Amino acid sequence: MTSRRDPFARLPPDARRRLRAAPHPAWVDPMLATLTDRRFADPRWLFERKLDGERCLAFRDGGRVRLLSRTRQHLDGTYPEVADALARLPVDDFAVDGEVVAFDRGRTSFARLQQRIGISDPERARRSPVAVFYYVFDLLHLDGHDTTALALRERKSLLRDTLSFRSLELRYTTHRNADGEALFAAACARGWEGVIAKRADAPYVGRRSGDWLKFKCSAGQELVVGGFTEPAGSRVGLGALVVGYYQGDDLVYAGKVGTGFSQATLHELRRRLDALETPDPPFRDRDVGRAARGPGGAAVHWVRPELVAEVGFTEWTTDGRLRHPRFVGLRDDKRARDVVRESPPAGR
Repeated sequence: MTSRRDPFARLPPDARRRLRAAPHPAWVDPMLATLTDRRFADPRWLFERKLDGERCLAFRDGGRVRLLSRTRQHLDGTYPEVADALARLPVDDFAVDGEVVAFDRGRTSFARLQQRIGISDPERARRSPVAVFYYVFDLLHLDGHDTTALALRERKSLLRDTLSFRSLELRYTTHRNADGEALFAAACARGWEGVIAKRADAPYVGRRSGDWLKFKCSAGQELVVGGFTEPAGSRVGLGALVVGYYQGDDLVYAGKVGTGFSQATLHELRRRLDALETPDPPFRDRDVGRAARGPGGAAVHWVRPELVAEVGFTEWTTDGRLRHPRFVGLRDDKRARDVVRESPPAGR
């Protein structure tokens, strides 16, 4: 047992019946949100700030703490201070879901977090000037019980009451009840990513669900890198990334991304892309080479579609291209084959 006190004592009888005795999980498939363009206020929903970081599931089984990304990559060495903070908690059998973030001028910044994402040595990570924080928003396992069948409101109440958030590195993800429209307006005014709307009575399911919805302040999504162009003028590394998304088994061309890079990023991207170069385009449309050529008609270097980039943009054009795209960072926490074009479904 995690403690002599019953952590479920305050749950109503019907919620206690939904608890399932279970061994400590090796893994839990994360619940994913669906993009929507409809904003709403509803007392049946909770609304949380959308964070611009790296999804992280944390597991503690006795003295052992594991941090895992969405693709099950171990993050213990990348965020050792988070692992240390979880190891100090008085609870020793739990699994939680959350987001690791770094801040830049008061806003969560994936670009700044990138300086930590490439680090796997814990001592080097501890020396990094980039401070990170783990915002925990869900409880999946506690004290020998699977909690995923509980309603979200019950899981969050258990999370807040059972885990201690006194450590600087650990943060409880607060929410607003009912009024998602007001929170969304405030989020966009403050330069946040947006809002996640969550149905308050919904269980936690390991897939994309309409019970979690994304309200985004600006357009942006992950895209697969399928090629790059040579730099021109004083540019170093590369000129632009050639990106796309999967539609079934086909990689569909979405355009080129030529802004948002630092010089260090350009050099690092070129190093990684050179190792992936291949003679044939990975895109469905074999004529994409003409559309993707660089300045002066320079040919594209094709690469195996393994890298995933976070890209911000203003909108999709009518012919399926990105308008005003900008590079935000590479995402090592998402498989290339899972990248599809995000488009809001009709209604809610």
